[in-house]
Amino acid sequence: MLLPVFQDLIKPQWREIIVTLKAAGGMPVSELARQTGASYMTAKFRCDELANAGYVIRTRLPRTAVGRPEIFYSLAAKADALFPDAGMDFTLALLDELRLMHGESAPERLLFQHFAKLGERFEKQLCKLENPADKAQKLAALRVKDGCASRFEQEPGTPGRIVELHNPLQRVFEQYPRAATMELRMIEQVLGTRILRSEPPGGPQGMPRVVFELQ
Repeated sequence: MLLPVFQDLIKPQWREIIVTLKAAGGMPVSELARQTGASYMTAKFRCDELANAGYVIRTRLPRTAVGRPEIFYSLAAKADALFPDAGMDFTLALLDELRLMHGESAPERLLFQHFAKLGERFEKQLCKLENPADKAQKLAALRVKDGCASRFEQEPGTPGRIVELHNPLQRVFEQYPRAATMELRMIEQVLGTRILRSEPPGGPQGMPRVVFELQ
């Protein structure tokens, strides 16, 4: 999930913490220790190192029982640079040149074609599945390969949802908001069901996330 250069340069113990927090969106240090196989104090020490470097946010969860409040870690916005962003400066410059050469609507027409072709690729890979939840689970895995921090969640009695904590096209969406709607319509077509898209806040310094709720 990390950019290849950081796979090589970041300490393995830091890399494991960063990738785990990216996939989960944040977690208490006790759970982080369990998932990484480290002791509580080792996990806490590594997270505090990353927090001092500005890549992790350290907070305390409200006390729910007798004892100390639980320490909670999540990635800071600075960590976004560690993950793929599809060469955004170059991509946005090309879209801007396209607008100047062919008119205001040219970038959105190109983005529409991009999502149409992407949808066709996903449909071919999911064509053997019939249940929207099964399709969503595999789609989440496919989007991870495309650089998204994506996972499928399903609670009993619910259709399920795809949660994404990173999308390489995030800066494109910021400059061309309609592209996010194009992506949504593509996902709806691929899964064969209506999707409710939302963006729960990630906190003042935290990572934004996008939730695709199956309806």
